Amino acid sequence: MAVVPVEHPPDQRLDDFSTVFDAYFDEIHGYVARRLGPAPAEDVVAETFLVAFRKRARYNPAKATMRSWLYGIATNLVHKHRRAEVRALRAMIRHGLPPTSPGHEERVTAQVSAESLRSELAEAIARLSQGQRDVLLLTALAGLSHEEIAAALGISYGTVGSRLNRARSKIRTALGGVNPMEADHG
Repeated sequence: MAVVPVEHPPDQRLDDFSTVFDAYFDEIHGYVARRLGPAPAEDVVAETFLVAFRKRARYNPAKATMRSWLYGIATNLVHKHRRAEVRALRAMIRHGLPPTSPGHEERVTAQVSAESLRSELAEAIARLSQGQRDVLLLTALAGLSHEEIAAALGISYGTVGSRLNRARSKIRTALGGVNPMEADHG
């Protein structure tokens, strides 16, 4: 008698890691590429899934969803490349943005992409503490909820809120009171 496998969501199916990879690769890659740029993103995302595969026996779905767990691993690996991230932000400060005419969807993405931020916003983000920058970018680039960020970074829900509040306040101050999500970027 043949056993028919039961379909499980990727969060519950770590024995078939290719399912996890297929379900989350594009999302994790997009987040890392926005933080570090496309070249280092390939290596960081590959390393993210390698770490996740090696640690799959320790994954606890009661602590975090698979999505949050992977974002946590990716964010920790981004820290290794933090200097590259800060250098990229500082390069945007020095060189400004290349002129483009993106479509609507690209304009929306560009508003929160670290690769296309105005120099003032890039500088403000570069000056945030690592914890504040992580929370802000997990919110803006990955669209994670406070609960997901707390699980991804291993911090409390309240810490997420306070770091996000401080980061937004510092950015508004650096931009002269302007909300970067409401400002004209193109």
